[in-house]
Formats: sequence, structure tokens, C-alpha cells
Amino acid sequence: MWELWDNPRAATGPQESVFFTQRDTDMTANLTRRRFLKGLGAGAAALAAGRLAGAPAAKNRKPNVVIIFTDDQGTLDANCYGSKDLYTPTMDALAATGVRFTQAYSHTVCCPARAMLMNGRQPQRSNVNHWTQGDAHAKGGRNMFLDEVTIAEMLKRTGYRTGLFGKWHLGADLAHGPLEQGFDEFFGHRGGFIDNYNHHFLHGMGFHDLYENKTEVFRKGRYFPDMTTAGAVRFVQANKARPFFLYLAFNIPHYPEQPDRKFDKRYEALPMPRRSYARMISTVDDRMGMVVKTLEDLGLRDNTIIIFQSDNGASTETSHIRFDNHKSGLPKGHNYGANGGGGNMGKWRGAKGSFFEGGIRVPAIISFPRKLPKGVVRDQAVTAMDWFPTILDLCGITRPMHPLDGHSLLEVIASPDAASPYKVMHWAWGDRWLVRQGDWKLIGRGRARPGKKPRAQLFNLTRDTPERQDLARKHPEIVERLYTLHENWVREMEADVKARVAKGTAK
Repeated sequence: MWELWDNPRAATGPQESVFFTQRDTDMTANLTRRRFLKGLGAGAAALAAGRLAGAPAAKNRKPNVVIIFTDDQGTLDANCYGSKDLYTPTMDALAATGVRFTQAYSHTVCCPARAMLMNGRQPQRSNVNHWTQGDAHAKGGRNMFLDEVTIAEMLKRTGYRTGLFGKWHLGADLAHGPLEQGFDEFFGHRGGFIDNYNHHFLHGMGFHDLYENKTEVFRKGRYFPDMTTAGAVRFVQANKARPFFLYLAFNIPHYPEQPDRKFDKRYEALPMPRRSYARMISTVDDRMGMVVKTLEDLGLRDNTIIIFQSDNGASTETSHIRFDNHKSGLPKGHNYGANGGGGNMGKWRGAKGSFFEGGIRVPAIISFPRKLPKGVVRDQAVTAMDWFPTILDLCGITRPMHPLDGHSLLEVIASPDAASPYKVMHWAWGDRWLVRQGDWKLIGRGRARPGKKPRAQLFNLTRDTPERQDLARKHPEIVERLYTLHENWVREMEADVKARVAKGTAK
């Protein structure tokens, strides 16, 4: 028998129209797509259509690539996503000059979302199925497998200069960091989060976490988002004459909520916790804008692919220092959490840490003025894994030999009527999991044992109040079908890791 959860409770908000598009395209849509792919150039078009294994290098300079990953930014938390109480001119400008996705997914927390982004694969393949090591001085923690091939490695092989500024969080061990995974330069923190002024991780007794490449550096009192932005700007300026890949992994709006004070007055009328969170959103938008302006000032913007996405939904966490003599120097009782949560998930239930839509559905935009449409919206379901193959196709770079779980989005970008590249979608974190097929979504915990099924909830995302009513009792046949899909997927992930460990490549 299936063990059923009680119906969930959820707050409701402004509704967003989303559908898991799977219909066939008509003749007009196909014509539009062909014209679009033709405009991309023969190499990228052939890759997008799946007709070639690779494409020759373009005669002109390859496009620059900038990925901007924000931290804990909620589902609708930008003005261009309907949050009109927010001031986000940079995000809005990216939407106006690119493609905005209404049904983009990352993961429930930071680590697996970053593995999806970097590798174009399910995080379970890379050992990122639980919290990764945060302190570089610790021993025996979990780190991403070194045999994973990142987008930085793929681009570096073809002549790109690569830099990461901000948050890594794929394992802090000094033998498993950014420099081992294709980045020429790294500045930032290796673990989950830091205080923006003393640069300590604050959970537990805390630890210092600020590195330049592999060297620990101490810059107490300097505002971390400003140092991150300055590093990114310098990197762009230094590499203006060659193709570059910049991964700008901001640590905000993630707590502790320490905003630029220039936004205090703008939001003084908002109630808490929205007021505190809104100031953080505008702070990260402002720093994004500094990097985009640098690209514009150097005449690089038109030939630069900018991808913007959040790693998971907004946080509702409340946290404070629990011990005397904390390594950060902050006193016991000091509050550093998200004040209970100020994010806007609209009608969607959940937040960071959950598999409800509010935990995994995030803002996402791609802007590439020289090649892609401007000011358009796509409602198809896409994920953070898709940026890896999309970037390769846009840059005319051959795919890696190993399988990717993500899909190129060129077809989706070409037409609003193109099917989502996903017939079935999977997530897992620890012993919790989610499988989605079409509009049906099964959230569960654990695996089946003799005589007992795991706990599970079934939802349909087309309902006016999605994820409020558990439909598992009403549709047991759908529960069984989706759970079978999940079990097959788990076995595939386990077999992949087992084979690589046996070969000695996954370590």
C-alpha cells in the first residue's frame, strides 16, 4: 500500500499561465524554426537539429559567454516576472533583449542546481546527491566527481579564457575545486554561504571561507558582492580581445540579508520580510548591471551570450548564532536568516528546500542580441541542465562523448509551439524525490520495501490552486506509473556511478 501524506496547505497569490507544452508543431511553426536556425549559421543549426556530431570553428570570433546565477531568488522575483514592487532594471533589460522562460527549473537547494548547470547532467551522476563539503580544511567530505566535464572545460578546450567569481559549492576540497574543473581563475567562497563582511560560514561554529584560486585570503570588512563584481569586471576587461566564459555566481539574495543601503528608501513602505528581501534583489540586480555595462562599454554586448537564472526558490529560513565564541566573532543570538521569507512564488506552493513548484521553479533568461529573438517569452518546461548543450550549439562546439541529460533549447527559442524537450522530469535530494510526466507530478520520500510503498503525494499542475490537493487516492494508477518511472531512473543513475567507480574515474 502507498503511504499518503495529508493535503498540503499553501498561500495563494497572483496567477501565472504555465503549461507543459508537448503538442506537435504546425507548418507555420516549422517554417519559423527553419528561418531562425538558418540565422544561427549552418554549424549551430545542424547541431540543433541533431544532424551533425559537430561543427567547424566559425571564421569570426566565437561569442563570449556569461552565466549569472543568483542565489535563492524566488519564482517571480523580478519586475519582468510580474513583481511590480521590485526594482530590477538589469533583469528587465535582459528580458527585453532576449528570451524569458516562465517554466524554468533548477533544484531545491544550491549544490545540485550548480551541478546541473556546470555539467548538463543530473547531479546524481556527479556525487552531488547530498550536501557537499563546505570547509576546505575539513577532511572526507562529499565533492563533485572529477571525471565530470564542465561547461568551463568544454569552452577552455576551444580557446576560451574561463573565470568564476562568487560561489562554487560543489565541494570545497582543494583537489576538487574550480581550477580542477576548467576554470583559469576563481575568486569567492567554496561552500554554501558567507557573511558578506567577515566572510565566514555561519551555521554551527562557523569557518572562514574566502579564496583566490586555491589561496585563502582575508579581507575582513570588504563587501563580498562588490569584490565579486569587481573581479568579474576586471576579467571582462582583461579578456576583451579573446573569447571568454564568465561564471558570475552571486551569493545573494541568499541570507544574511545585507543589502546596499542605497535601496533602503525605495522599499521603506514595504512590510517585512518583503522589505528586507526586496533590497537584496535590487542589490544583486545593481551588481549585474555593472558587468553588463562593462560589456556594453567595450562593444562586446552584441556578441555575448548572457544567461541569467536562480539556483532555487526563495528561502524561508530563520537562523541565528547558537554558540558563544563563534569563529566569525559574531555574538550568540545574532540573526542572519531570511526572516521567514520575503519571496514571491505567486500561486505556487513551497520555497527553497521543497519539491513544490516554489522550491524549484525560478526566473531564467537568455539574451544574445546578435543571434536570438528579443523580448519574447517561452512557456515550455526547461531546466538548468539545458544551458550546457545550448551554449555549445550557439558556439559551434562539438558535444562531449558522454551523454547529457539536458537538451539544447534552440528549437524552443525558435518557436513558442515547439514541444518541451522533456517528456519525463526527475529530481532527487537525499531520500526525497520528484518525478513529473506532463502535468502530473509525484513527490515522494524513500524507496519501496517488501510490503510497503514509500510516502508520496500526487498533484496536477493545471489546477487553479496547484499542489494544494493531493490526488494520490483518486488516481492510484498514475501514482504507480510515475513511481515506476522514478525507480527506473534511480537504477540508471546508480548503474552509471557504479560503472565509473569500478573504472576508477569517479572519485
